[in-house]
Amino acid sequence: MDTSNGSFDAAIHAHDAAVAASGLEIWIGAEPTFTNRHSEAPEWLTDALGPSKQGYAWRIIEDLRAAYPGALILRTLGRQYPDESEPRWSLGLYRRRDGRALADGLPGDPLDRAVPCDLDRSMSFWACLAAVLDRDGWSAHRFSCTGDMPLRIVFRCDGRQPQADPQTDTRLARASWHGRPLPPEGVADALAAGGDYLVTLGVMPVGTGEQRQPCIELPAFTDVATFLSFVQRVAQAASTAGLTALVWRGCPPPVDSSVAWTTLTPDPAVLEINEAPAATVSEFLGMSRRLYAVAAAAGLRPYRLQYNGGMTDSGGGGQFTLGGPSPARSPFFAAPRLLQRLVVYLNHHPALSYWFAPPSIGSCSQSPRADENVRESISELQLALRRLAAAPEPAPELLWRSLSPFLVDSSGNSHRSEINIEKLWNPYLPGRGCLGLVELRALRMAVDAETAAAIAALWRALAAMLVHRDTGWRLVDWGGDLHDRFALPFYLRRDLAAVLDDLAESGLGLGAPLAERLFAADWRQLGHASFAGCEFSVEQAVEFWPLLGDVAQHSGGSRLVDASTTRLQLMLRPASGRAADLEGWQLRVGHYSVPMQAETDAAGALRLTGLRYRAFVPWTGLHPGLDAQGPIELMLLPPDGTRALRVTLHDWQPQGLAYPGLPGSVAAAARRRRERCVAQEVAAERSPGAGPPPAEALSAYCFDLRCT
Repeated sequence: MDTSNGSFDAAIHAHDAAVAASGLEIWIGAEPTFTNRHSEAPEWLTDALGPSKQGYAWRIIEDLRAAYPGALILRTLGRQYPDESEPRWSLGLYRRRDGRALADGLPGDPLDRAVPCDLDRSMSFWACLAAVLDRDGWSAHRFSCTGDMPLRIVFRCDGRQPQADPQTDTRLARASWHGRPLPPEGVADALAAGGDYLVTLGVMPVGTGEQRQPCIELPAFTDVATFLSFVQRVAQAASTAGLTALVWRGCPPPVDSSVAWTTLTPDPAVLEINEAPAATVSEFLGMSRRLYAVAAAAGLRPYRLQYNGGMTDSGGGGQFTLGGPSPARSPFFAAPRLLQRLVVYLNHHPALSYWFAPPSIGSCSQSPRADENVRESISELQLALRRLAAAPEPAPELLWRSLSPFLVDSSGNSHRSEINIEKLWNPYLPGRGCLGLVELRALRMAVDAETAAAIAALWRALAAMLVHRDTGWRLVDWGGDLHDRFALPFYLRRDLAAVLDDLAESGLGLGAPLAERLFAADWRQLGHASFAGCEFSVEQAVEFWPLLGDVAQHSGGSRLVDASTTRLQLMLRPASGRAADLEGWQLRVGHYSVPMQAETDAAGALRLTGLRYRAFVPWTGLHPGLDAQGPIELMLLPPDGTRALRVTLHDWQPQGLAYPGLPGSVAAAARRRRERCVAQEVAAERSPGAGPPPAEALSAYCFDLRCT
């Protein structure tokens, strides 16, 4: 594949030009996740927090700061889940998009290094900062109190004196938000909301020793201009006081289209990076290349390799977000029909839900489709789409209220949906609900920056196309085909090709270099054999793992599914491409003769089917009396009946031996996958006769060995 600055980059630039010609501003954001693929410690398999994860984050953010001179590292409050005693840590990088430094002589975060922090220097910085703030209409009062952050300044930026009095207003003695539980309603800075900004200064320990770092805790600034002006004043005060390093923590900073805010936070098994949104995919590609490079340099990867050669994503997914430079300029508000058309288009094209998805998908997943919800919801969604189509210009709140009840999982969780609109125009999500954003969640973590950019271009192009292309409001009720036909890679590729054809017809075609990235799925390839003028291949198909018990079984956010069932695609092609050369062929699975679907594609005729079976017995799961069914033996018999191809599919090393360790590379993992598919020519007469499978084991596109 072309990863140079040649044809791939040219295709990205062409995409940006085509979207710009549509007249819309469509910004793209992402949430890449990286893992330590060599580690089997809980923090890299199941848990959000652990002893080493923050160290990796420090290394990554330090490299990013070096790549963006003049940027500022901020330690803000992360998320807190019901079973956690305090908010998770969060490291953020704040920078100007024009490339200029936030301030000259900016004291940056020393991260894990101690710095000189004696009492005299702290007092000098406190006095200098109050003096610098108390200029140009910024009225500041400094005072002290007890606690870890005793040196305090309250100031206003509107020419008025602070309204809060240190002698009487107990809010000015508030404790740090860090290191204690968040209130159920979240952090609210009532002082800042009233125009009084409280800054606290002190020291914080480094590790478990006696070393200390100087620290400043930030209030909730309401706008970017005020925050940037404050940062410049802090830099001036620090320079005067001789302070060269400073930990910045507290409330997240304000953002607009002039600044970029990227955060690193812990999530189960991964380090999650909320990338600053980009105005173009060219910009997105540059940021992604840098991010993938610094993550790799720190020892993290966007994928995991299993002992048997299986390849999965990092475990945290790789969501994308569409929006605009500001909420008011969101493409979903500039073109109010876009969201409903996107809902309909994704319903019509299951490849957009399943081809790029992580292993756990379907109605019990973290990103169910709208038509994977309870049966009653699809007819109600149909009505909601019809009414929106009849509305002259649906307002942002009408869009959100009309569709939010349906873009949820089966428990009503609005965050767990293929199309997540909880930040579109949601008045019940304080501070971040009305951002004009739509998050696309049915996406595994991309293996490299180029693949991520190709997926970003696909979604931007779809949005630009749907602004002008009316999909109508009618949904397809796929019935059983949704989890039967579209579980097979062949039909997903065909459907994705139809999507790319739509884009090309609309003048938004992505070009061959991007299409090559989108179709690439080497990790699905499990085995291949040539026999009697035909090619037989085995690919990993999609499986829809069921949820065990109630969706709220784990308060920490993780949910238990039965992942013991696997599905494969079995495909037979004649080298000639002629359908006649497939007549009389038989596929046997164990003692059963399994029918195959006749299909054609650009290479000619083929036959295929799906095969489901239980690969292992889980420690807890469905069907407790059902044993593991591997290895699976297949027999391909050509019409002449003299020779047959016996294919044995192993889920582990064919001799049953232990692997020496995890695969050392992607290529080594691919070799282990191929070794698990053992093909051998045998005399046909040695194959016993086979009968038809039980009716309950067959669907139109799959043979379920568990039902025999």
